[in-house]
Amino acid sequence: MPSVLASLAYNILYVYIMIRREELIKIGRFNKPHGIHGEISLTFTDDVFDRGTSPYIVCCIDNIFVPFFIEEYRFKSDSTALIKLIDIDNDDAAREFTNLDVYYPKSYYIEDEEEATPDDYFIGFTINDITHGKLGEVTAIDDSTINALFVVTTPNEQELLIPIQEAFVCAIDEEERIIHMDLPEGLLDM
Repeated sequence: MPSVLASLAYNILYVYIMIRREELIKIGRFNKPHGIHGEISLTFTDDVFDRGTSPYIVCCIDNIFVPFFIEEYRFKSDSTALIKLIDIDNDDAAREFTNLDVYYPKSYYIEDEEEATPDDYFIGFTINDITHGKLGEVTAIDDSTINALFVVTTPNEQELLIPIQEAFVCAIDEEERIIHMDLPEGLLDM
């Protein structure tokens, strides 16, 4: 782990309880530093900065989700922002963030009434089928084709692909993080 990130990461961990993946929404990826004062270019896939209130963003470093406090940000284009993080004051420190995925805490996320739920919102939910019972946990969303799929990892580490179709969903228990589904016969045999 780079030294600047290491010291910041471990100091902040003393302040915060461990952040879990299911508490976050992926909003983009850091690019390269911008200028010499520690600004970092961020390509974002969600305009959360216009709707959210979090004072920090989160990056995954050595498989640990670490918060980094935002000093300021400004938009460069419709999909790029320049972010200045607290205590990142030069291009060498900013360079250590290059190509890191950027996450936003769901607890600060304010959904736009007209916008759909973010793609990775359901990661960490359990899929429960009426016929087969508990199938496993949603570990990813495959949206590489026109029909998006839940990628579900079963308790015995097999991977299931389940179409994200409103017709198959009976109920969603957001508090317990369970999606109750009624899947067509034979779908799980594929």
